[in-house]
Amino acid sequence: MRDATTGGTKAALYDAFAASGKALASGKRLELLDLLAQGERTVDALAKAAGLNLTTASAHLQILKQAGFVATRRDGVRIHYRLAGDDVAQLFALLRRVADRHQAAVPAARDAYLGEDGAAEVTHEELLARVEAGNVVVLDVRPVEEYLAGHIPGAVCIPVAELADRVGELPGETEVVVYCRGEYCALAYDAVRLLTDRGRRAIRLNDGMLEWRLADLPVHAGATA
Repeated sequence: MRDATTGGTKAALYDAFAASGKALASGKRLELLDLLAQGERTVDALAKAAGLNLTTASAHLQILKQAGFVATRRDGVRIHYRLAGDDVAQLFALLRRVADRHQAAVPAARDAYLGEDGAAEVTHEELLARVEAGNVVVLDVRPVEEYLAGHIPGAVCIPVAELADRVGELPGETEVVVYCRGEYCALAYDAVRLLTDRGRRAIRLNDGMLEWRLADLPVHAGATA
């Protein structure tokens, strides 16, 4: 039905809404948003992390940019991408949560991807209390550049790919709480399995850095003191 005041139509309005949905209708574009939720990255870095060639990664990023989900800045010949705002991160997190609850294929795919290790999990509140009490080591197993972009205060940085060779850097008798990018990130699961196999007491944060940021909890950037 036409709006006589503006000359527009409801269909045009909803088509404009749908354009955002179309931009999200790709698993690889969602993966790129997941990576950008950890911090700004170049096209090259995003392509490598997402397992894409440069041309394909650039095409996906242009679609996300046209939809207003990402923004860019130029540094010489390099283009750096970032999320356009916290609302984009919130939308991404909500999309995953709704799909997990209402899309029948998601729980099975999630379990097949993450696997099961029987490890306990802690909430944000429980982790903060344990950090305050000083009886836990918080371990960030994301890549170093993601850690530097923002991490839980006091967290130790050991990327999961290096963990097997660096287990000895963690106190032997203190329980380790592991976290990575978010609720559906396999890095923390892999790290807990590795630590448990090495005889260490390890549990997971029940989500990750994405949800920690969205909860407006303290975040430190750069290296630890």
